[in-house]
Amino acid sequence: MANYKEMGFAVWIDKESSLAWAQGTHEYRPMGTAVIACTDQFRHRDFTQVRRRPAHLERSFAGFFGSLEEVNATLRARPGWKLRWTPGHLR
Repeated sequence: MANYKEMGFAVWIDKESSLAWAQGTHEYRPMGTAVIACTDQFRHRDFTQVRRRPAHLERSFAGFFGSLEEVNATLRARPGWKLRWTPGHLR
């Protein structure tokens, strides 16, 4: 897997299940996916190449984040997520 310092993270929020999904990206290519409870925090070991984000989250895209720490800080703040369509290059 690529060095996490060179990665960004795309995040989806499954409001119905209270789950957060993150996909590590490098130059817009998927590098691994993780899922956690929205009340938890992502860790590097949570990411795996075999896990895929569910298709039903197509309209649950929360945004791009520059680091895992930024993702976790945003989850801790529990913002009112403004979810939107997943960008085409992530579909």
